[in-house]
Amino acid sequence: MDLQRVAVIGASGYGGLQTLRLLHQHPHFRVTFLGGERSSGKRWSELNPFLPLPGDPVVQSPDPDTIAANADLAVLSLPNGLAAQLVPPLLARGVKVVDLSADYRYSSLAQWQEVYAAESREVPRSDAELCREAVYGLVEWQADRIAKARLVAAPGCFPTASLLALLPFLKQGLIDTSGIIIDAKTGTSGGGRAAKEHLLLAEAAEAVSPYGVVGHRHTSEIEQLASRVGGSPITLQFTPHLMPMVRGLLATVYCRLRDPGLTAADCSTVLSSCYRQGGSVAVLPVGTYPSTKWVRQTNRALLSVQVDNRSGQLIVMCAIDNLIKGQAGQGVQCLNLMAGLDADSGLPQLPFYP
Repeated sequence: MDLQRVAVIGASGYGGLQTLRLLHQHPHFRVTFLGGERSSGKRWSELNPFLPLPGDPVVQSPDPDTIAANADLAVLSLPNGLAAQLVPPLLARGVKVVDLSADYRYSSLAQWQEVYAAESREVPRSDAELCREAVYGLVEWQADRIAKARLVAAPGCFPTASLLALLPFLKQGLIDTSGIIIDAKTGTSGGGRAAKEHLLLAEAAEAVSPYGVVGHRHTSEIEQLASRVGGSPITLQFTPHLMPMVRGLLATVYCRLRDPGLTAADCSTVLSSCYRQGGSVAVLPVGTYPSTKWVRQTNRALLSVQVDNRSGQLIVMCAIDNLIKGQAGQGVQCLNLMAGLDADSGLPQLPFYP
């Protein structure tokens, strides 16, 4: 099989760097274009000498014609609002796109503009039709649609872990759709590579802090797919926390079982049945709870479940690497499907431990 040509735009951010590392090791893809505005004209080794690339390519301005001449697929790792400026001309030139930003995660442009109000003011958009067309790239739930898509929006890291835990029980109608609570914790790399005061070592070390307690951007993203799968509008509570670690994400989902007689073993069977063909998703034995260290540097999601039969409360836990399964790895899974490959082709499954 010929190697398929991929462009990576926004290559120097965490999402771009992780994508390049994965594609560099991939047996079916080769990176044929590196794009970035601020780093345009510089050799890759000047910017990121720790990740050598064949031929030490020059980063180029992301011109749609040049990208289309050099690549069949593109991964965009750009700030919210900027990807939407590049996607329409790329699609018009026949380039399939995986977008790692939030620009196409909502099927409604009006909802995106409401949730991402600051970005909407800075970069006006008129691509409502593309928002409706884009496929939400949660691979384990959208594989058939992703394989046929020309535009895929890779989910956020928090929605990935939360939805993998929640959706099997919504699909089977086993839980109440009200009163769902998600408590999630992530490392500082989730804030991106740009300098931010709250991510400085002196600020983040030896501390755990909640943020976005009400109205966090990812809340509505989670609710969108949860409502589709659950068959009715769902409003839930999502609270993220910043942890003193670089990478990793743990989401704990709390919901009420409709049948309080269900056991943890029953609920674990539900998960195992749902993800029996999911090569990147594994269900741990009842009583074994996932650790972020167990998925570090991998594309795996580890799930576990417990039930408090006194209250009928279901607790589902999911650990992922926020930069891999929560971003670049899932993006490569989408690329795989769009290229006619197995979703997990070329992706790491064994952790760097300890």
